[in-house]
Amino acid sequence: MAFAVWAVGIEPGWVVTRETRVPIARWPADLGPLRIAALADLHTGAPHITVDKIRAIVASVNAARPDVIVLLGDYVIHGVVGGRFVAIEPTAAVLRDLKAPLGVFAVLGNHDWWYDGPRTARALEAVGIRVLEDRAAEVTARGGPLWIAGVSDARTRPAAIGRALAPVPEAAPVIVLTHNPDLFVRVPPRVLLTLAGHTHGGQVNLPVLGRLIVPSRFGERYAIGHVHEDGRDLFVSPGIGTSIIPVRFRVPPEISLLTVGP
Repeated sequence: MAFAVWAVGIEPGWVVTRETRVPIARWPADLGPLRIAALADLHTGAPHITVDKIRAIVASVNAARPDVIVLLGDYVIHGVVGGRFVAIEPTAAVLRDLKAPLGVFAVLGNHDWWYDGPRTARALEAVGIRVLEDRAAEVTARGGPLWIAGVSDARTRPAAIGRALAPVPEAAPVIVLTHNPDLFVRVPPRVLLTLAGHTHGGQVNLPVLGRLIVPSRFGERYAIGHVHEDGRDLFVSPGIGTSIIPVRFRVPPEISLLTVGP
């Protein structure tokens, strides 16, 4: 009974802010450390995740004063027990208040495309958020140019990583945003860091048994957190909302604050 009360009634609404240092040996020294706030899988309308809750999350992100904010998809929810569908526009109206010197960038997730991808992109763009679906943008960090490339969801879209990286000079520092971390196996070595969501960290992480369900063809390999593999780096945020079953256990909703540098 105590497990059920916690996993259903408390933890899914207990949003934590988790700071993580992501050391990248190839990170250009002249860029200096970069502070990134990552939000994934808001799923507004899931139990515990109301528009007012998103407003509080936005205030927490702004209080952390990141250099750049990235949104990693799944703003809407298509199915969760006890939840209700909320269109993208109310969520976008709240996300309008996100502020960072280098900007706010977004990609879309599978739930957004099942709902209406173009409508989701328009709503976000209308409030000043740059949506990067197989596109890239250049920003000026403290020590020079940095590219942010967005690759579309690997489950529902072409995930055209070549198209996304095409405008980026070969030697330029670049970060990739995508929704589904399964894309990571296709990311070329020149990408300094890939950021993703989608997995919700498995939502439930049981002692001994681990994460029972991770929506990835790689199982727990890319379930959560910082992964260093074959000289490349990935960070997977466990996200904010829930899907299908409104349960979280030992995987609380998370605002991911990353400090990236050499």
